[in-house]
Amino acid sequence: MRQGLFTRDRAFYRTFLRLCLTLMVEQAVILSVNLADNLMIGSYSETALSGVAAVNQIQFVLQQVVYAASNGLIVLGSQYWGQGRREPIRRLCASGVLLALGLALTFFAAVSLFPVQTLSLFTKDAAIVAEGTAYLGIIRFTYPVFAMTTILLGSMRCVETVKIALRVSCVSLVVNCSINYVLIRGRFGAPELGARGAAIGTLTARVLELVIVLSFVLLRDEKLKLKPGDLFRVSGPLTRDYLRVTGPILVTGALWGGFNAIQTMVLGHMTSNAIAAYSISSTIFLLLKVTSVGAATAAAILIGKDVGTGAMERLKTDTRTLQVIFLGIGLVLGTALFLLRLVLLPFYEIGPETRELANLFLIIQSVVICTMSYQMPVNTGIIRGGGDTKFVMYLDLVSIWGIVLPLSLLAAFVLHWHPAAVVLCLNADQIFKCVPAAIRVNGYRWVKKLTQEHM
Repeated sequence: MRQGLFTRDRAFYRTFLRLCLTLMVEQAVILSVNLADNLMIGSYSETALSGVAAVNQIQFVLQQVVYAASNGLIVLGSQYWGQGRREPIRRLCASGVLLALGLALTFFAAVSLFPVQTLSLFTKDAAIVAEGTAYLGIIRFTYPVFAMTTILLGSMRCVETVKIALRVSCVSLVVNCSINYVLIRGRFGAPELGARGAAIGTLTARVLELVIVLSFVLLRDEKLKLKPGDLFRVSGPLTRDYLRVTGPILVTGALWGGFNAIQTMVLGHMTSNAIAAYSISSTIFLLLKVTSVGAATAAAILIGKDVGTGAMERLKTDTRTLQVIFLGIGLVLGTALFLLRLVLLPFYEIGPETRELANLFLIIQSVVICTMSYQMPVNTGIIRGGGDTKFVMYLDLVSIWGIVLPLSLLAAFVLHWHPAAVVLCLNADQIFKCVPAAIRVNGYRWVKKLTQEHM
């Protein structure tokens, strides 16, 4: 029974825990692919590591906009799922596939036509650009494959099917690491390909992911029961709804991806080793951040179902309960990141200055992750999941592009502060966004029913 300030419904906690843990482990495995690339390439060559890090900034922007297409599907689809309606979700999946593939092919064309120019935005070091170009020449073929897989998994999340994504990610990790081990250094008679070997491993893993997901969605799933023709059969009215919901999320994802790319540009132009140090610290940071990402996605699904069913009192108790859970997650993650740096940094074959910078960056990020673990799931999980997709966009426009970015550029290029101080400036929004998030979420003006009655 749900009553009082917080929910007492054990089924709610079980469902949230199941969704959160599965999504968290899935995201952790996905990021472990990046961590494996970092560790294996980092032990091979610091120049290769920096080149791959520059390419990963491009991929991060792509991932953000593709995830936006998937999150828009989840926001709208979960409300239909709360009403027990599956046909609209099938049509929304087709809209998501077309949007995500369009975005991926745009990125593919851009990096194919202007590879050197794109990488030169992040570093002027010719050796790093050369390594990055070799990696990019192969990794770009993962873009449309990744887009298709992400949307299909998003459609499964709408109906609370999340285990397939975890299983696929585990297979991907094993395949990627195995190929990396053989091709980066040229073991067992294979050619020594360095960064190109890591790209081949990632491409092979991405293709295998898509094959497995397609097989499950089209042959084994019993909830949506998608057929091949459904993947491209759109509905005009639902597509308009989808684009209206997804538009602000897409803008937010592009802004966030662009901001992260600018972070690397700022640090890369400050010192020669700052970009490598930030690549290391960011990968470890993101590995723990997956807990909050899983919590946010689980919250979006549950809150979307509440809105779809129209259960306002239940929605309020769920919202208050989730906020307490997010605060607890933040405290645990901050402590874990502070300690984890002592274990992982020794694995990297890097110079003492790069190691010291990475250590300082991780100390700062251990504080940042505490507050981020509250505001990010509140904003992108509860508020966005409840139907208000514009609030986060406006908040990021003001906080990141109006405050954080100008302050960071001033600190880096005018005041010439230490890279650690610049990193603190670049992450300051994760701290002060807690206040507007708390005010907005507890006002409940974000609750918006998005479904159409006669679809």
